[in-house]
Amino acid sequence: MNTNAAIAHRMSLQQKRADLVETIGLLPDGEERLAYLLSRGRAFPPLESRFKTDERLLPGCVSQLWLVPEYRDGRCYYGMDADALITKGIAAVMCGFYSGETPAEIIAMEPDFLAEVGITQVLSPNRANGLASMRQRIKAFAQHCLAQA
Repeated sequence: MNTNAAIAHRMSLQQKRADLVETIGLLPDGEERLAYLLSRGRAFPPLESRFKTDERLLPGCVSQLWLVPEYRDGRCYYGMDADALITKGIAAVMCGFYSGETPAEIIAMEPDFLAEVGITQVLSPNRANGLASMRQRIKAFAQHCLAQA
């Protein structure tokens, strides 16, 4: 899983949100925001091939995007990989944002900051659908964990 998640989980979701809004908000245009997503995708650790199964593929994505959720010590963690770098970058932001949080926190916090900082506006309709599918899968996993607790 993402080693940054261990550090990031000490920050609240509100703090993570504020940090992302500040970081992405400093980027002057859509091209720079896309470059930021690409860099996040490159930095996110790849999944082992054994995790790249059909059950873990996200529906609604143009490219292949695998999401591997994990629940431990009362918190959710999300690993992922994708065959397209822009998709991986978007997923890296989402997984980094929600990893290390409790199920209740994940369910309560929407990733609306992505629109606020102009990320969703630079996505194609298909990539926006993939983002919505990813949020749905992350939230569904958190709801499942909450129900099991």
